[in-house]
Amino acid sequence: MRAWATTAFGEKLENIEMPTPEPQGTEVLLEVTHCGVCHSDLHLWEGSFDLGRGRRLSLAQRGLQLPMVLGHEIVGRVVKLGPDAPSVADGGVALGDVRIVYPWIGCGTCDRCRADEDNLCQVQTALGIARPGGYATHVLAPHPRLLVDFGAIDPALAATYACSGITVMAAIRKVMPLPPDEPLLIFGAGGLGLAAVAVLVALGHRRIVVADIDQAKRDAAMAEGASAVVDAGASDVPAAILAACGGPLGAVIDLVNNSATSEAAFAVLRKGATLVQVGLFGGSLDLPLVVMAQRELSLRGSYVGSPKDLRALVELARQGKLKPSPVRTVKPEAVNEVFAGLRAGRIVGRVVLASEGA
Repeated sequence: MRAWATTAFGEKLENIEMPTPEPQGTEVLLEVTHCGVCHSDLHLWEGSFDLGRGRRLSLAQRGLQLPMVLGHEIVGRVVKLGPDAPSVADGGVALGDVRIVYPWIGCGTCDRCRADEDNLCQVQTALGIARPGGYATHVLAPHPRLLVDFGAIDPALAATYACSGITVMAAIRKVMPLPPDEPLLIFGAGGLGLAAVAVLVALGHRRIVVADIDQAKRDAAMAEGASAVVDAGASDVPAAILAACGGPLGAVIDLVNNSATSEAAFAVLRKGATLVQVGLFGGSLDLPLVVMAQRELSLRGSYVGSPKDLRALVELARQGKLKPSPVRTVKPEAVNEVFAGLRAGRIVGRVVLASEGA
């Protein structure tokens, strides 16, 4: 198979030849038709994550080896089944079926995996990180239970559900239930932010306030269904948020999650509020511990989403409740140009790599 692979951290991805995997046991081999380019791919490509306070997490030190095939927002066509893969009657798939591939693969046997929460497995081997991902002609899924039928949904859009879609779905669930007219603040109007607005609208929420430094992205958020936007580059961001929301908030979802956004988000919380931290942009937050206790605040991390989040999101879309987020398709050989656009903050919405004939 061919793959666009990271052969040196921070250098352009190269088109290389790799062995096409042979499915064993319950595994399923799929021909990749679409793969979203996610901002977290940039961190992986760079080779490290900013942990704040001068610390970095090196992927090389964690044992990740090159070449690495990125890409975890995958739609593919089933081309081969392992000898122990279940039949269609037993919940399996058939040759030719086109499916979303759930990428956050767990061990399959622990309590979390048996509860359909593979993203919380302690020995996760995710596609595009520990296993070759979707920037390739083929990808291997360990079991049909991780393949989701998306019906007549645009496959380019469906691919983004495997990460950006379920990431915001999982984060939103952590602040719900919330009265529809109570303001909920979203930090960030990139691909994740627009997806969050779409999901909130689909769930019937009406007061959606989005903060971003980029005017074009704020405009996109309004077009998507946000009720108000805030310039996150303002001189006093908390004051601007409080003015837009009419006072302190009970829920904030920080899809950027760097030192500046987390500090501003913490400053606008009311008593009993929840701040959900999602983004991987790095930095740290200095917490006043007395305030945490006196105001009964909750800070929650949220990492991607579960297979059940993916199925719930797809069901929303199949029912026609979920407005399609902006998606643009390009050929796989444009992946390096997409990376450059993401790094420069020029991309509004999502970009998906689409194979020839997809």
